[in-house]
Amino acid sequence: MSQPEVINNPIREWMEFAPITLNKPMSREEFIQLSSKFPDLQMELEESGKTIIMTPVKKGSGKNELTVSGYLFIWYLKNKSGEVFSPSTGIELPDGSIRCPDCAWVSDERLAILPESSDEDFLKAVPDFVVEIRSQSDDLDRLQKKMSDTWMGNGVRLAWLIDPYEEVVHIYRVGEEVQLLKGFQGQVLKGEEVMPGMELPLDDLRRK
Repeated sequence: MSQPEVINNPIREWMEFAPITLNKPMSREEFIQLSSKFPDLQMELEESGKTIIMTPVKKGSGKNELTVSGYLFIWYLKNKSGEVFSPSTGIELPDGSIRCPDCAWVSDERLAILPESSDEDFLKAVPDFVVEIRSQSDDLDRLQKKMSDTWMGNGVRLAWLIDPYEEVVHIYRVGEEVQLLKGFQGQVLKGEEVMPGMELPLDDLRRK
């Protein structure tokens, strides 16, 4: 058995319970080497240099991710504005962290000021819009900190933290208090001035 498989199997067993944190700080280059060695694992690099190996999502969370991404992609196809990115996209942020939101949209204005880079590089643009969807293994406090400190702190304009277990959406806007939208039945999230016309019916995310 090859070395990557020997390392990978216990990691996969631990990841069934919760994300794994590698506390030894890594540089950007070390993180890239690690993620290249294990491309099937979704990892994030925190500003502190700690690496988080994410838990594979279960059926319900995967369905929710696809539902939200689907509505965003339909809006994108209709408007042909900016670019939409999937949950596996690594986004390199100004604070030095590398993150993977459940879905993200970057405007044409922000894409236009990016330096030239290969499609094999991480995305170096701060998204205008991100969504994080809480899964059963996610700690809510950690997700809230990620939304406020990482996403909004690096310049995201609009962000949704969707908790399908409690049927609550935390809505983050620049310079405003976090808005809590409680109850999914009949509720529709809107892209506001950031993405005019974008809508997400929360009924589609209700647990069966």
